[in-house]
Amino acid sequence: MKPSRVLALLALFSSGLAAQTPPALPAVSSLNEAFAKGQFSLTARLRWESADQSGLKDANAYTLGTRFGFIMAPFNGFQGMIEGDNVASLGDTDDYNASGTNPGGAGRTVIGDPPATGINQAWLSYSAADTLVKAGRQQINLDNTRFIGDSAWRQNMQTYDAATVTWRPDKTLNFYYGYVWRVSRPFGNQAPQRDFTGDSHLINASYAGLPYGKLTAYAYLLDFDDSPANSSNSFGASFAGSAPVTADFKLTYRADYATQEDAGRNPVNYRADYYLLELGGAIKPFTFGAGYEVLGSDDGKKGFSTPVASLHPFNGWADMFGATPANGLRDLYFSAGVALPGGFPLKVAYHDFESDEGGLDYGSEWDAMITHQIDRNWSVLAELAHFEGKSVYADTDKFWLWVQFNY
Repeated sequence: MKPSRVLALLALFSSGLAAQTPPALPAVSSLNEAFAKGQFSLTARLRWESADQSGLKDANAYTLGTRFGFIMAPFNGFQGMIEGDNVASLGDTDDYNASGTNPGGAGRTVIGDPPATGINQAWLSYSAADTLVKAGRQQINLDNTRFIGDSAWRQNMQTYDAATVTWRPDKTLNFYYGYVWRVSRPFGNQAPQRDFTGDSHLINASYAGLPYGKLTAYAYLLDFDDSPANSSNSFGASFAGSAPVTADFKLTYRADYATQEDAGRNPVNYRADYYLLELGGAIKPFTFGAGYEVLGSDDGKKGFSTPVASLHPFNGWADMFGATPANGLRDLYFSAGVALPGGFPLKVAYHDFESDEGGLDYGSEWDAMITHQIDRNWSVLAELAHFEGKSVYADTDKFWLWVQFNY
């Protein structure tokens, strides 16, 4: 298996297997054909998640997440999609704390997959020349999803009620704007972590014409009426890419900086910075990497926050830092991967966590993951996270095993 394929598979699995990208269907000449030649999609993920945290009872969740959708073929530039989803608990729901939605799960470790049924996506788009306009409930994944993502690791995907515009004047330039009035979060509206509603603006512009990477600038202006503590304005830029060193060895790299301040009715007046440096490489059949990420703090008042990110791929797979601590977070991490015979990519990672201010040692974490793409429809994954907590964080072990079908 080529190193680039290993990297792609590991990135896909570590972020969670989202619904498949809508197919590029050929345009048709009538509305009847648009429906007749549309395409159905089905995603089903059967998962066992086990969680053991000091001071709490063990938790085990056996869940089946399914999504069933239909996308029409393009007609006169128009296209539409509708997709429903369901998360079903196949065991006793009280065997885990389903994000605070089940009183019987009190005292157990949280596993953020409560039973739910709803509309995952429902949108209408129009494309002409180099512009795409889309309105309705939709997936949004910007850059590496560190700020804006679909949280596809959870069984119930995070989607956005939004109106978006993408303009690609040529192959190297991309401009994106989104107005968001609701974020449908993975936990459902019965959970304490309810959906976010308000008036938010997402601006992202990138240039991919440089020899060894893409330069991106962004502004994410989040204003949530029902969660003012998560309202913020973030402005930043990143450079990411790869460069061949020899015929068999390639370097990958990423540098990111952003600054954030309170917005809307946020009760805390603060300003914090974000830094990321990553360096990796691939030489068949191995991959490796190292990084240093800092979510800064303003004198311990509040840490740099990313409330609508795809959080699972960042800061360890035990998900201990879904909310940034008030004193901020520094994450020094190392990873290594190998493509085992038979198409089984294996990845291990180590994280060392400490505060950005106050000199606190939060702990460390070991992660491991092995995946296998059986065929174009079926895939399996096993993942383990072992967090050794210090300061206010408890020791935590988590394990996942799943099989997924995509059509």
